[in-house]
Amino acid sequence: MSNETVEDEMYVEDGLMSQDEDIERASRSLKAMSHPLRLKILCILGDREISVQEIVDQVGTSQSNISQHLGILRDKGILATRKDANRVYYRVGDSRTLRLIGMMQDVFCSS
Repeated sequence: MSNETVEDEMYVEDGLMSQDEDIERASRSLKAMSHPLRLKILCILGDREISVQEIVDQVGTSQSNISQHLGILRDKGILATRKDANRVYYRVGDSRTLRLIGMMQDVFCSS
């Protein structure tokens, strides 16, 4: 087998493995986003950074319920957090997810 063939096979394997990892990540993200309340939170967030209290005010459910759903989205790598004194701010942590949320907002969240 020539060096070119070996390099081509390695590239294909690396490409497939990378693609499989991306597919797994997308699957986990979509599963986490599939709950109606989590979708609503993501539509509210969009490309902004918002405090938990602002999310509670806009969603209209209890803080403990919101916190539970925010925790799921954070644990799945969809959201990132920043603490400022006694407030926690959330934002979408991945640019690919942000693009997906933008598309979802265009399709599902507009009035």
